[in-house]
Amino acid sequence: MSASTTVVFADLTGSTGVFEALGNVMATQVVTEATQFISQVCQSHRGRTVKTLGDGVLVLFPDGPAAVAAMVSLQRKHAARIQAQPERLRMHMQVGAACGEIVEVDGDCYGDAVNIASRLSDLSGPEEIWATDTVIEQISAPTRGVRFRSLGPIAIRGKQQARVVFRVIWQEEALSELMTAPAELSMLVRPQESRPGQIELAWLDMNLSFKSPDCPVQLGRADEADFTVSDQRVSRLHARIDWNNGNFVLSDLSSYGTWVRFAEDETELPLRRGECVLHGAGEIALGASFSDFTVPTVSFNISGPGRSGPPR
Repeated sequence: MSASTTVVFADLTGSTGVFEALGNVMATQVVTEATQFISQVCQSHRGRTVKTLGDGVLVLFPDGPAAVAAMVSLQRKHAARIQAQPERLRMHMQVGAACGEIVEVDGDCYGDAVNIASRLSDLSGPEEIWATDTVIEQISAPTRGVRFRSLGPIAIRGKQQARVVFRVIWQEEALSELMTAPAELSMLVRPQESRPGQIELAWLDMNLSFKSPDCPVQLGRADEADFTVSDQRVSRLHARIDWNNGNFVLSDLSSYGTWVRFAEDETELPLRRGECVLHGAGEIALGASFSDFTVPTVSFNISGPGRSGPPR
């Protein structure tokens, strides 16, 4: 198949909670309807569904612009689709895309792009779209209502070299402040740092730094946590930061959730038993969203691998 093939992997998060709340029969129906919805939206943008893997869908597109248009439409329509659902039944979507040569055999497809798209879907957080530079650079003109933010070089499991990855900004309220032009791609590639990464955490008057060999780092209310936040909304062991393939990865372990936002980006990323890659600098809200001004908020700043891309 042509080297211009763009592979998209869309994965639903929170399906475990849906199964616990609804039972196997009804939850299976809900998940099936959601994956069928993903396929239908992608097909309307020239996508072709190759297979469904539980709560994930693998789709092929003829080019990057078609894939990006489909991913943005998918997130926007899905956000509207689940708006009326109870919070405990909402399954958010995380999407990864990569471009490259693939081989199709017996109704399945194989290749580097397939592996990378799947991995980017895993690394991104709920409601996020991550795509390699090979996808974004195909967009020769700004796409209406869509912007891109460079996350810099990100290490991907099984790959010797880091890949430059972009986050596709699809939320309309965030678009006015975020912009990266495709023409700037050549300026964004930097060699991967060989030294360990370091993350600095701060809350009130407490400021601690952890190097990648110190991971996992536990955040929580308990004394045994590596970074203790004394607030009743914070679970005893609320969240964990791991060092995974050259990146700091935050995982929510709590009862009431964790929210993340990055510097210069007011978009809140909710984590409900999910995870996301931390990059650059930002804040972590424990136990409530940032809309609650009393929420305990931990600032983070990363140096070494995992930091953000160069200034735009």
